[in-house]
Amino acid sequence: MPAQDEEMQTHGPLFDMRALGFKADEVVTVTGGGSGIGKATVLAAAQSGLAVSIWDINMAGAEETAKEVEQLGGKAIALSVDVTDPDAIEAAWKSTIAFGTCRYLVNNAGPPSTAGGPFVKNLEIALGSMELVTMRWLETQAEQATSIVNLASIAGNYMGGGGAISSFYPAAKAGVVGYTRYLATRFGGKPRANAVAPGMTLTPRTIPYFSIPAIAKGLERIPAGRAGYPEEIAAAILFLLSPASSYINGALLPVDGGWALS
Repeated sequence: MPAQDEEMQTHGPLFDMRALGFKADEVVTVTGGGSGIGKATVLAAAQSGLAVSIWDINMAGAEETAKEVEQLGGKAIALSVDVTDPDAIEAAWKSTIAFGTCRYLVNNAGPPSTAGGPFVKNLEIALGSMELVTMRWLETQAEQATSIVNLASIAGNYMGGGGAISSFYPAAKAGVVGYTRYLATRFGGKPRANAVAPGMTLTPRTIPYFSIPAIAKGLERIPAGRAGYPEEIAAAILFLLSPASSYINGALLPVDGGWALS
């Protein structure tokens, strides 16, 4: 397992996504865009030519990510948003729409897999927040809404969980897939809705757990021989979001190095 302080071993390449068919300066909103998979998705979106509205409860993280977008020559705004707060969501959508027409949405924010607290409350946070963000987007950008990608997980969809994972997490991530399929069919395929199921991925949240023996042993089962990089998850998200996947709707794409098959 790579040392945690070796930057190049905890991040993969930032892929050039310009061939996916996005139009320059169309806007994508990425929740939880200040770190981890969300941040990688923001940077991949910028590489594809999209302008990005970065939502994160941690404003410092969102602002730092926005600076990195600008260094890539892209456009971004950083917004402090608690996705469980309807008023914060309303204000964030107003700012986002003022920034540009938001055709794309990535629902990435949510509680960590190890979150404590009541089972039902965590389900409400994980799934309820996604519904709040999505429904307000569809209300404000009904004609422009084109594609949405929701972050599910291998847990709850291909595997049961266990280890350090809290009980709500696989239930919530299975629920994300059900909600995605609802969106895919409810509005006649506009927007298209798909989900990505990451496996073990190197993010600020997960890296501390890779030293746990049970998790280290789990890594040995992955046919790819390693954990995934956030940039690899982001590439899958951008593909499903993009015009290049125009006939894919209601799908769940595992991005796990083959772990679920092992």
